[in-house]
Amino acid sequence: MTRKTTSDVAGRSTIRDVAARAGVSASTVSRVLGGDYPVSTSTRTRVMRAVRDLDYVADARAKAIAGAGTPTLAFVLDDITGPSFAHMAHGVEREATRLGHLSLVCSTDGDAERQLEFIEMMRAQRAAAVILVGGTADTTEYRERMARIADSLASAGSRLVLCGRPPLDPGTPVTVIEYDNESGAYALCAHLLAQGHRRVLFLGGKPSNTTAQGREQGYLAAHRARGVTADPALRLFGDFTRDSGHRLMRQALAQDLDFTAVMASTDMVASGALTALHEAGLSVPEDVSLVGYDDIPFARDLNPPLTTVHVPYEDLGRLAVRTALTRTPDAPDEHLLLGTHVVVRASVAPPPDTRQ
Repeated sequence: MTRKTTSDVAGRSTIRDVAARAGVSASTVSRVLGGDYPVSTSTRTRVMRAVRDLDYVADARAKAIAGAGTPTLAFVLDDITGPSFAHMAHGVEREATRLGHLSLVCSTDGDAERQLEFIEMMRAQRAAAVILVGGTADTTEYRERMARIADSLASAGSRLVLCGRPPLDPGTPVTVIEYDNESGAYALCAHLLAQGHRRVLFLGGKPSNTTAQGREQGYLAAHRARGVTADPALRLFGDFTRDSGHRLMRQALAQDLDFTAVMASTDMVASGALTALHEAGLSVPEDVSLVGYDDIPFARDLNPPLTTVHVPYEDLGRLAVRTALTRTPDAPDEHLLLGTHVVVRASVAPPPDTRQ
């Protein structure tokens, strides 16, 4: 049985068909057709020959991206299935629509090359802004790469926006929209310590991730402020998923770690930890207190409802769009910070041995 190509199924050729015929990437085809990005003569010839052979015609969405229709901005993230990112994307889309822009979403699954290819395509098509979302490894290589991207976008009349990411070096044409990540973690851990807990298990994310680092730093700072020693054995690391929380909680119980409260780095991690505690026959908060971070909608529907840190994700998305679209492309760096706060629900109580 012959496998159908995209053009066989859809009835017409796509940009990917053209790319395959020409032996180049889809973004290279886009650059050639856009006519405003330098490519070699041989590459342009191959692409245009493929366009003629396949009778390729750009559709209305491609025309919009290219600036012939609705002005466009791009929203780039690692994982669109994450609840917090989904709420940020909702804010981006709503604000973009309000301001008359088309919003494109690219989920990279952590692939740096895929991210770069998409950004280059958006630059070639003169997107009004490219918004990158989520924590990252804050290395010299990362800062240099982001600075090059910011300069490149600015030269094409676009704007780089980093949302929930660390700022770059001064003078870089970038907008940074952050929330008070470390202070939120500090306030959350301080709430546990104020209830009398002295052995707080921390379920963290990837140690290299800036968001995970900020939450761990808040946890440690709260201990220092209270004069409490944070036992290194009570810090376990995974990622920001429900499965990670479940696995780390089972690991802590199997190792018979001594703790009376659990501080999870996200609400998703907390939900996995809660399941593991229930599976072990432990009750929250009667036996163990539990807190999360993010305040995604289902946190209030857990049993018990989860004490957590509220992050204004939808507002972050809206602000990222509004700020980027009202700035000139070559404007200097801009850094905005939104606040967070603890939402107290029923998942925290004093340690069992201190209750009257």
